[in-house]
Amino acid sequence: MRALLLVLALAACSSPPEVSDWERQNVLREAPREEAVTPPPFPQRAKLIEFPMADAAGFHFFVDGSTLSVDKQGIVRYVLVAQSPNGAQNVSFEGLRCPAAQHRIYATGQADGTWIPAARATWQPVTQARRWQMALYLEYFCPQKVAIRDAGDGVRALQDGGHPFSKGLSPNYGR
Repeated sequence: MRALLLVLALAACSSPPEVSDWERQNVLREAPREEAVTPPPFPQRAKLIEFPMADAAGFHFFVDGSTLSVDKQGIVRYVLVAQSPNGAQNVSFEGLRCPAAQHRIYATGQADGTWIPAARATWQPVTQARRWQMALYLEYFCPQKVAIRDAGDGVRALQDGGHPFSKGLSPNYGR
């Protein structure tokens, strides 16, 4: 029973950001077209930074800190590695469009270290994201719908267990 209450409490804390009618009509519609994005080099084990996920059924989630980038449009891109309890890995090159509350998978990694463009490579509402994408959006890379300032900001957030904005702290983090 206590475990169920804990899961419910955690789910309430990580609710998806609300998108108002005005945002749907203006911010989402006016989002600039994105240029072609080339996947970064395949992740290296030494550069992976683990971030915690509650009730992950033994899975471990990592971001390759060397692949983190932020552009002028507030899009944060990164390589995600999800490792199963038996060691199998899923690798994906993803993006978060912070102001518009959207996510996207650009490519998936193959066992031979190559990338294959994602079949569904369009921006989707973050409300349809998976739990780990939502955690990266809310707690690390887009706290309060604002993109991290730069890759260093994102690496610090991953190392510190979350961005201070996601915890309601000072907007001058890392400055």
